[in-house]
Amino acid sequence: MASEKVVDVVLPSIGESIVEASIKQWFVKQGDVIRADQIIVSISSEKTDVDLPANVAGRIVEILAKEGDTLAIGSPIARVEPGVFEATPPTPAAPASAAPTTAPLASPAVRQLAREHGVDLSTITGSGDRGRITQADVLSQSASAAPKAPPPAPTSAPPSPAPVPTSPGAPMTFSLSGGFGSFKVPPYIQKPGDQIIPFSRKRRITADHMVYSKLTSPHVVTVAEVDLHAVMKHREANKAQYKKEGVSLTVLAYVCQAAVKALRAYPGVNARVLDGATALLKDVNLGVAVDAPDGLVVPNIKNADELSLKGIARAIGDLAQRARENKLLPDDFSGATFTVTNPGPRGNLFGGAIISQPNVAILRMGEIKKRVVIIEENGEDRIAIHPVMYLALSYDHRVIDGVLGNDFLWTIADLLRKGQFEA
Repeated sequence: MASEKVVDVVLPSIGESIVEASIKQWFVKQGDVIRADQIIVSISSEKTDVDLPANVAGRIVEILAKEGDTLAIGSPIARVEPGVFEATPPTPAAPASAAPTTAPLASPAVRQLAREHGVDLSTITGSGDRGRITQADVLSQSASAAPKAPPPAPTSAPPSPAPVPTSPGAPMTFSLSGGFGSFKVPPYIQKPGDQIIPFSRKRRITADHMVYSKLTSPHVVTVAEVDLHAVMKHREANKAQYKKEGVSLTVLAYVCQAAVKALRAYPGVNARVLDGATALLKDVNLGVAVDAPDGLVVPNIKNADELSLKGIARAIGDLAQRARENKLLPDDFSGATFTVTNPGPRGNLFGGAIISQPNVAILRMGEIKKRVVIIEENGEDRIAIHPVMYLALSYDHRVIDGVLGNDFLWTIADLLRKGQFEA
């Protein structure tokens, strides 16, 4: 029995800093009967691609946004008539003698990329298996079709740079595109062999976010050297048992638990900046960078401070697996209050990460190396070889001063050095 009420399916929030997203692929069409929680559409943002489930069973009355459309968060994208319906019988298959319909072999992601760059797939000879068109094929076609920059028009004399005021109290104006006027970036002129790779929509929005963060938050980076001897002994003693229970015990899990303990001790780091005020946040939702097919994504663990070491390790494993399978949900990306990022086994000594807005800090792990350290034993100093890692904290100097930033990072390092874990 069908209901007369029609329900809008809206583009959900998939992160506080994300204001729009694109329709990547519809898995249903107008008139289809759907069940609750059935995946109906894939949406794309600068952070990740997310499959959106239906929140009601019924019939698709109207699809309001087509593939490739970019819309604001909260915009309606389809209408569903709730109720229980009989599924529409499938269309009979064409007889074997019918002529097959020709279409270029390409995945939905490649088709989306082609739409973004205005590339006609029918003009491309695919380099993949059985002639399948790859992302590289699309980018190559887009680059070859891009117009070359014209040479600069000749001028009789170079323009005079704008004067830079030097007297005390003189106003100074600054332009992102031109500095103070005394320095200009030379125009780019394409040369044979240069490869032009246009920004994808995801890359473009990510770049905007990073520039916005650097311009908004005065970043300060502080680094701590951490002796992981206690961490590694605990891990070696427990990883086999964790594995039997389906949990991978990684160093990342130890760092995350130490970080959430420190966030509870120093709530000024679990915060966001308002207009003339600081909001100290009640929830500790820990963002964790994990690898996905199209690059790193940063879902978060809700109420991470309430979890044991095993709970955090299990949550990280769950996020990582669902990221690899493109099964992360919008809620996984919303509400993060602090982030830990790990460059993986091919990392480097340390590095200052850019703060993910609207957070006020981010912690970056460095690579783990065996180093010579001096330890005290029975009142005497001796030399030992221990695994050591550098942790780098980037923080927003508008609301976090040096004392708070240093104390917060020192607390994380101290918890790891002493092996104070809640297994």
